[in-house]
Amino acid sequence: MQKTYAHTATKAWLCLLVLCLVVLLAACGGTTTTTTASTPTTAPTTAPTATPTSAPTTAPTAAPTNTPTTAPTSTGNSVSIANFAFSPASLTVKVGTKVSWTNNDTVTHTVTANKGAFNAGPLAPGSTFSFTFTKAGTYSYHCNIHPSMMATIVVQ
Repeated sequence: MQKTYAHTATKAWLCLLVLCLVVLLAACGGTTTTTTASTPTTAPTTAPTATPTSAPTTAPTAAPTNTPTTAPTSTGNSVSIANFAFSPASLTVKVGTKVSWTNNDTVTHTVTANKGAFNAGPLAPGSTFSFTFTKAGTYSYHCNIHPSMMATIVVQ
């Protein structure tokens, strides 16, 4: 009697498991699609064409081209920041010279001396930072935000 009960219980659990799997698969895999009767459409018509006139027309302009632009270069005692680089990478000036850095790039940069002599902090696009060099020496500097940007000021 006990064997029959165990056998029946096993069959019941197996049937329940199969039923759950069927319900689960039916719920996951079913998609409903609706179809609508297609309505006939009229044949396409051609739009009327413009009648040629003798009025003058403007000549077409040339399509713009994507030519690379050069970064603004520095003049005298200034450094341009553009295309993620300082230009010039090395600048030689005399003691007492004021050097200006202008951010001509589209992102914020810093102008930070490696040994702490100057630090512009965040320099937004279009902004300028200036520093007057009062001691002779070589001043290496970089951008804290973009460490690959490095340059040097030599003060004589």
